[in-house]
Amino acid sequence: MEAIYRDTLVIPEDAIDANGHVNNVAYVQWMQDVAVRHFASIGGIEAMHAAGGTWVARSHRIEYLAPAFAGDRIEIRTWVSALRRVRSTRRYEFARPSDQAALAKGETDWVFIDAETGRPCAIPAAIRRAFTVVPDAEDQR
Repeated sequence: MEAIYRDTLVIPEDAIDANGHVNNVAYVQWMQDVAVRHFASIGGIEAMHAAGGTWVARSHRIEYLAPAFAGDRIEIRTWVSALRRVRSTRRYEFARPSDQAALAKGETDWVFIDAETGRPCAIPAAIRRAFTVVPDAEDQR
């Protein structure tokens, strides 16, 4: 299993804003979507349900580097860069392969919580084992 999860999408018309390029909210949605797909691909959803927990976003940070447009095929890369007792930092990169343009980069601070109480709880060992942490100093391409 690769530590860096890669996915692609073709930008739909409904992601375009009044300025003619991808709306900033679309990137945040794609960050969440690709995080869920990555977590599912490593068996995390089953482990999460078995533990009675769930993830909630504490914060999102995103930096926009270049515009993207309807019909562009983009690649999204995501990985976990830090895993603490109850929190996880996930990084993202968005690129357009056709011209090698870096479009955006971001991160989410995720908190693992008990699904019944809503309170933070320790990330279970089964979930910790599923992740391969990629330290920030490593090249993500």
